[in-house]
Amino acid sequence: MRAFALTVLTLLLLPVTMTAWAGSVSEHRAAADGRVVLVGVPALSWADLDRSATPNLWRMATQGSAGSLSVRAIGTIACPMDGWLTVSAGARAARSGGACGSVPPTPSPSGAGAIVPGYPELRRGNIESKFQSPVGLLGETVHRARRCTAAAGPGAALAMADAQGKVDVYTPAAGALTAQTLASCPITAVELDDLVLAPLNTATRAAAVRRVDAAVGRLAAVLPAGTSLLVAGVTDDAAPGLGAFGSPHLRVAMATGPGIRPGSYLTSDSTRRQGIVITPDVTATMLHLAGLPVPGEVLGTPWRAGSDRPADIVSELAHHDVAAQTIRRLLPRFFLGLVIAQVLFYGGAALVLRRRQNSGRREHRVLGATRLIALVSAAVPVSTYLVNLIPWWDTGHPTLVLLAGLAVADGLIVTAALAGPWRRTLLGPGAVVAAATALAIAVDLVTGTTLQLNSLMGYSPLVGGRYYGLGNIAFSVFATSVLLSSAGLAQWLLVRRPETNGARRQAAAGVLVVGLLAMALDGLPLWGSDFGGVIAIVPGLAVTAMMVAGKKISPVRLGLFCGAGGLVVLVIAYLDHRRPAGNQTHLGRFFGDLLHGHAGPVVERKFGAMVHTFGNMTLTPIAAAALVFLFLVLRRPDKLRAGALNLAYARAPMLRAGLMGALVTAVVGTLANDSGVAVLALALVVAVPFALVCGIRALETAPEPPHEPGGGQSAALTPDPATG
Repeated sequence: MRAFALTVLTLLLLPVTMTAWAGSVSEHRAAADGRVVLVGVPALSWADLDRSATPNLWRMATQGSAGSLSVRAIGTIACPMDGWLTVSAGARAARSGGACGSVPPTPSPSGAGAIVPGYPELRRGNIESKFQSPVGLLGETVHRARRCTAAAGPGAALAMADAQGKVDVYTPAAGALTAQTLASCPITAVELDDLVLAPLNTATRAAAVRRVDAAVGRLAAVLPAGTSLLVAGVTDDAAPGLGAFGSPHLRVAMATGPGIRPGSYLTSDSTRRQGIVITPDVTATMLHLAGLPVPGEVLGTPWRAGSDRPADIVSELAHHDVAAQTIRRLLPRFFLGLVIAQVLFYGGAALVLRRRQNSGRREHRVLGATRLIALVSAAVPVSTYLVNLIPWWDTGHPTLVLLAGLAVADGLIVTAALAGPWRRTLLGPGAVVAAATALAIAVDLVTGTTLQLNSLMGYSPLVGGRYYGLGNIAFSVFATSVLLSSAGLAQWLLVRRPETNGARRQAAAGVLVVGLLAMALDGLPLWGSDFGGVIAIVPGLAVTAMMVAGKKISPVRLGLFCGAGGLVVLVIAYLDHRRPAGNQTHLGRFFGDLLHGHAGPVVERKFGAMVHTFGNMTLTPIAAAALVFLFLVLRRPDKLRAGALNLAYARAPMLRAGLMGALVTAVVGTLANDSGVAVLALALVVAVPFALVCGIRALETAPEPPHEPGGGQSAALTPDPATG
């Protein structure tokens, strides 16, 4: 009971340490009154720029501040209307229907301005959708400040219109803009749609890019003094009227003018990434540079200058898109290969275990090979992160270098697992792989999560589900590795001292220290900023710690542990909510939605996404095959006469505690995250090979084969000090 009380008390007190941090972050206040012009160039990528062919864009990139723009809206592709509506809302938005290539409607003239036809219905459809996107917010904010809006082109009018679809100053094309027009309003949006109107081929695209460059040059020449200029490729490629579309890419984002430090990467608090910003940031940036307040509904934050960027910034940012494209293309094949390899591996391992059991021979060579393959399998997740230590995207063959680097990283981890004195112990090799995985992700969290970005088991700026912190798949790998490696630590502590209550308490305390540190890294906005992960890791940690301490786990206690996880994450979210709106993460915004009764659509959307994952024909087979292998092959000797896991439990009792805690975390995490079955599948990808390694080692070191006719298991089940 002491372990239970200590667990709950520590979990409740830990988030209080956020208070000082929560109050230390400065608010994004409005800048001094200024003027800003946004040039939206749908589909403009860094690969389009060339020193000689696009001198104006090249000059702005090298002399101003630059970054890559993640244009993800609601669908996989940011269609032309979607991108402009996202600028309008300051949040992801979408057209109400029609083909992806549908062009924005032509505004109807109204005095010096214009009215966008059908805009109130378009606004209503977005506000009433499950995303509740406040289309028209940008124009409404400017009008509330008694200022005017200006736009050139139909797409720009979509971005600048107020709730009624009104734009105060409008010209049909950028070529009609004059210095007087640009000086008339604090915020102007300009559409240069040459790229999305041109057919999707190399020659016409190059010509369209040159026209865009010339238009940017003419516009820059007539900008009033003191005006900030933003250039953003606000959408992806699409063929107008045909419904055809290209693929998602990272787009161009550049800024020059007052308050923009030349020679720097663009960044924002939305991404916490040097050189990566998002479309909702454009909304916040325009309001900020114009000296207007940024409403809390805007999910973006103002662009700001980051670190100094290299001289060849265009090439550097183009390579960022190469990394994202490589991962996008490779990801389906990688996970398909993973599921095939896992299913074949489990089937082969089952045959090996049955053959060993039926024959009564040790067959060390076959068992050793199976154990080695299991270690290689367990090291795959961490290898997908470690490979990002090398800039494979800068090579001429990024896919080949990525796969080769992954194989090398896996080999190094397995070599370390089999190289030290721990290789002779039952839990040692698996615990080394788990500890290396947990340590790699922990270091990545405190150093800016550079390893998870554009990783096969991380997240991509093209998907836009997350730009910083701990992703759901990485959480599953991290939490499982933490709990399994802490079980190895507990076993090691127990073999150092006689089996006493004091040793048990010391081992449980060690598990709690490791687990609580992992929970802090996972949940605190400063690092992992993971909502569902905290809910999942708390009960898993409590189960592991109590089993290590020799305490029973009742359904009531398990329910209390789950409740404690929910309470901890709500405390973290509350403290995050206390920070200024522009500095809050999704944790604080969700707490605000709870307070105002607006959390229902968010919960419904997340729950729907979770349920939908069970139809994933890539990850669901991994989870199913792993569970069958874990319970029917390793765990149930009465069914398939291969009780390797029972034998491992007897020789290293802490193994059961680690596996049970990991399983609890995986199940709760599946239900608490929108990634759903992916959490369970990746937890099992780590846990089942770990269990198999331990089970095979137990068979290899058993004095006699278990379950022999007429024989007992007393010798085989005798705990061995070497099993720590």
